[in-house]
Amino acid sequence: MNTQVKQTQSQAGFSLIELLIALTITIIITGIACNLLAQSMKVRSRANEKVDAVADAQRALNMMSRELANSGFNLDDNGIVAEDSITDETGNSTIRVRANLNKFDTTVSSAARANISVVDTDAGEDVKYFLYPAGNTNLLARFDRFDGSAGTSTVLANRLDAMHVHYFAQKVTYSTADCDISSPSASEVSVASAKYLVNAACVQEAAVGNPGDPGYQPATNVLLVSDVTLRNWSLSTY
Repeated sequence: MNTQVKQTQSQAGFSLIELLIALTITIIITGIACNLLAQSMKVRSRANEKVDAVADAQRALNMMSRELANSGFNLDDNGIVAEDSITDETGNSTIRVRANLNKFDTTVSSAARANISVVDTDAGEDVKYFLYPAGNTNLLARFDRFDGSAGTSTVLANRLDAMHVHYFAQKVTYSTADCDISSPSASEVSVASAKYLVNAACVQEAAVGNPGDPGYQPATNVLLVSDVTLRNWSLSTY
């Protein structure tokens, strides 16, 4: 009679120390991956904020430039109100312009055609642009004196850190530096003598993180510049 002997071989597994080492490595790798993901999200978030702020400021500056170009229409001067077109102690500019856009519109009253004084009918003929402080930034606002009995203020851009309006008697060239223009090819003139404007709007991005840290982004400035020819400044001489 044959006797068969069945042998059982034991199967070796991971030891507790090996499991702990593998778990530690996994946690470290996961932590690194999460940190890189968090930093990339910060970069993306700031990039989105920057694009939105710059696009918002660009739209506002384009609208402002079109309206400034109409300044002085059907008036005897360039239409810029000198006493309200000033630069404050922080260096930011305010500008107010007037234009009799209804002068040849036969559908409006004779008062609206003759002057700039009729509520609602003369909306858009006496406007002021200025920066309004809001927390750690500024809003670019437009005030329309005859849009409603008390006038109407409208926010054109919700993230603008500086605005400078420069007045010249001719077209100029210039350089840009930080948040303004520099080295213009001609000297600036008084508001009443201006025929050419240069509007410089600045959007500032604060630093994110600390130097040397992963994902650190330094503070940056984005300068938007618009040149405007006051095409109506000398119409009364023609």
